[in-house]
Amino acid sequence: MLRQPHTTFLLFLKMADEQSHPPFNKPSPIPKGKDWPALLAKDGDELEIHYRHTLEELGKRSGMLGVIFRKAQNKIQDPAKLRRLIVDLIDKEQWSSLSADVKGDAYEGLLQKNAEDVKGGAGQYFTPRPLIAAMVDVVAPQPGQSICDPACGTGGFLLAAHDYLARHHALDRAQKKKLKSGTFFGIELVDSVTRLCAMNLLLHGIGGSEADGQGLEDLPVITKDALAGKHGEYEIVLANPPFGKKSSVTIVNEVGESSKESLIINRDDFWASTSNKQLNFLQHIFTILKQHGRAAVVLPDNVLFEGGAGETIRRELLKQADVHTLLRLPTGIFYAQGVKANVLFFDRKPAQEKPWTQKLWIYDLRTNLHFTLKENTLKRGDLDDFVKCYNTKNRHERIEGERFKSFTYEELAKRDKVNLDIFWLKDDALEESANLPAPEIIAQEITDDLEAALEQFTTIAEDLKK
Repeated sequence: MLRQPHTTFLLFLKMADEQSHPPFNKPSPIPKGKDWPALLAKDGDELEIHYRHTLEELGKRSGMLGVIFRKAQNKIQDPAKLRRLIVDLIDKEQWSSLSADVKGDAYEGLLQKNAEDVKGGAGQYFTPRPLIAAMVDVVAPQPGQSICDPACGTGGFLLAAHDYLARHHALDRAQKKKLKSGTFFGIELVDSVTRLCAMNLLLHGIGGSEADGQGLEDLPVITKDALAGKHGEYEIVLANPPFGKKSSVTIVNEVGESSKESLIINRDDFWASTSNKQLNFLQHIFTILKQHGRAAVVLPDNVLFEGGAGETIRRELLKQADVHTLLRLPTGIFYAQGVKANVLFFDRKPAQEKPWTQKLWIYDLRTNLHFTLKENTLKRGDLDDFVKCYNTKNRHERIEGERFKSFTYEELAKRDKVNLDIFWLKDDALEESANLPAPEIIAQEITDDLEAALEQFTTIAEDLKK
């Protein structure tokens, strides 16, 4: 479970107050009397009572404030501690002026810390910012297009798309209003993460207030199981669905014996029924795209080569969508150990006899590249060549290079199980011992491979027990 520090609510109230002053001058989403200055003005028991009432009152609101403060409780009963936290710690800092990298947008920072502290904790929620930025740059959203992330975490993709639109377009008044409400749609399974996402979005001006007459259907982020069914149709989907185990539910019988049962999702609008969560997310994302809608999705390697349902889904996707680009990501950039991942870019198309995919272009950012989470982190500059090769302005005029090659539909369809796990560069480490990476990198890569294999074996073992 994600630990939600009690400071989160206080930090949010402080940042909302900062943003109502220069240089931001945004209208505060917090009603007067329930805001940061009201807390600063109180002391002793009066402060504790006022803070408790503030949380209760804001939790009853509709719109984004209701999402953020619903069921919020004051965990700091000692008024002296509460006063010290408010006055000495939080109020002394200008949180909004800290660069995004320093504060990690405050809330994404909380998640990131949790990911580092707890193995397999919230790591699945955290996509490296440089990767998000490059994905948004090549997708290049336009004003008025609806953008969804069906596994949104703290809203990294939605915020990056918001910043891209604000930076690249001179928006008129109507477009600015649409950017605030009616452009971004996030779905998140875990309620405490939805809360962090809502804070993050609201501080960036996304999500209307009660005054805008915002109902539940207009909220930019909601808590629900995205895979349970369609929740709308969108022009753009940007996502990094959670990695890890197959979907399963633990069943406990009358005598207290527990057994895991795979959650095989059966949906009429899916091509295949499977308990593989990533394959289900891939199918789900296809279903929520409008005709000619565009998707960029982070997916683990197994989606490219798994047989059975995997093969069926790849065949159908190549036929019914224009699957035009695959970015092979380097290892060592995610908190979840052992993850080998990719970004798949595809456009949904109307039904027709012949397959929509003509050429799949693959960019290899993995072979002979070594990144780590601490010393040699992935930077936006590491993706510059990919962005240039992608050629957003006219992707039909692409040029092959050492790391960028195209494969025709006929070549792909002929491959065993339509396997898209394709490499062509020579791995230096395999060619010559002099070129071997440092011992700690080799050790880490072996560990990653073993952990990934162990996870797959665990899943198989659980399946065999049934």
